Amino acid sequence: MAELDKKDKGDKVGNKVDKKEILKSLLRQIHEGKDVNELKEQFKDVLKNISPLEIPLIEQELVKEGISTREIAKMCDIHVELFRESVKGAFDVEELPQGHPLHTLFLENDEIIKDAEILNLLASTLIANEEKRPILGNMSDLVKELAKIGHTHYNREEMLIFPYLERRGITAIPNVLWFKHDEIRVSIRKLSNYLSQDRGESWEEYLNKIVEEVKSLSAALIDMVFRENNIFYPTLKALLSEGEWKAIKEQENLIGYYKVEPPEWESEAKPLQPYEIDTAISPEQLLSLPEEVQTVLKGQILKGDEYVVKKESDLEIDTGFLSRDEINAIFKTFPFDITFIDKEDRVRFFSGGHRIFARTPSVIGRPVQLCHPPRSVHIVNKILEAFKSGEKDVAEFWIQMGERMIHIRYFAVRDGCGEYLGTLEVVQDITDIKRLEGEKRLLGWKS
Repeated sequence: MAELDKKDKGDKVGNKVDKKEILKSLLRQIHEGKDVNELKEQFKDVLKNISPLEIPLIEQELVKEGISTREIAKMCDIHVELFRESVKGAFDVEELPQGHPLHTLFLENDEIIKDAEILNLLASTLIANEEKRPILGNMSDLVKELAKIGHTHYNREEMLIFPYLERRGITAIPNVLWFKHDEIRVSIRKLSNYLSQDRGESWEEYLNKIVEEVKSLSAALIDMVFRENNIFYPTLKALLSEGEWKAIKEQENLIGYYKVEPPEWESEAKPLQPYEIDTAISPEQLLSLPEEVQTVLKGQILKGDEYVVKKESDLEIDTGFLSRDEINAIFKTFPFDITFIDKEDRVRFFSGGHRIFARTPSVIGRPVQLCHPPRSVHIVNKILEAFKSGEKDVAEFWIQMGERMIHIRYFAVRDGCGEYLGTLEVVQDITDIKRLEGEKRLLGWKS
């Protein structure tokens, strides 16, 4: 994705020194009791001519020169307003209805900007302030909050929104954004670990390292908000239909939000999943895209994803489509045994392939009570009765078979209304699972 031009455009307020002096003057007026709302337009005049990445650096200098973080923090809301106004050339955020997924993304970015700036301000006070422990504690708490951005805001974009662009043949933008998201996730984890561990460096070296990491993370978060507000979101506004947003809205709660609680958004449109959309992009849509996106797409022949998700012989399941052969192969591939007993207590199905306890086709249709030794039938019946009454949903046991540990679980299977349909038995060898330590990530896999 093309980089946004972040060079200083400040013809009105001159160079960096001038801007800093103007900000200092305005902040002194706040210190002397003047209402920040009376100074808002003056703040905007200087802030709108400063690069988003330059503001944290100026804030740090202001702290060193004696301006309190409390007073500087009053600029955060004004800064957020400027970020909002920066996209008005493409569309007015406030024209989006409350609860619309795109409106929610903008609200979350407001919170991200505030938290990034507050984190940077805390770091700016760290070196000069004698009481460092409370500041480090506040920073640690804030970094824990920032970690939720990756699980909510970024995750919704990656899982719910990127597929709609990819289906249209636009893959570069999601790839770059996801890469940047992961860089931020790593930075947050790194800073969190650093704040929670004694690395053995000298106190001064430790604090300087924290400040360096904070400045880097704060800049990355602000840069991502700028990219999203000015490039990504206007692109989505131009391309996605109401039906697509309706489908996204219906799935948002499965992932969650960053510091906002959006209301319901009602739409009469039919929800459209990525595989259901018309992948063609009209000339009008292309011309309405941000200039940076048009540059990326220039000269490309956009070919939508033509893969047909639902085949003729597929069985439609709640969350996808599978053929008979695929279903059989999946059950044979499971690294555990599955047996299903229906509500009449009859064995209806067992998985092939990997098995710990042997099963033969002769068991199909057999009462489950007759599949157990007579001495344990009363326990089987107690479990089934508890499942049928709704008293219990799970029963689990584990046994030692030689050197192997076997985990046996029974699950009540219910329909969407909670009615009992049967019982699922899952048997798994957990010996090797119990030995796992540390972590092994996907990127560490070797062929």
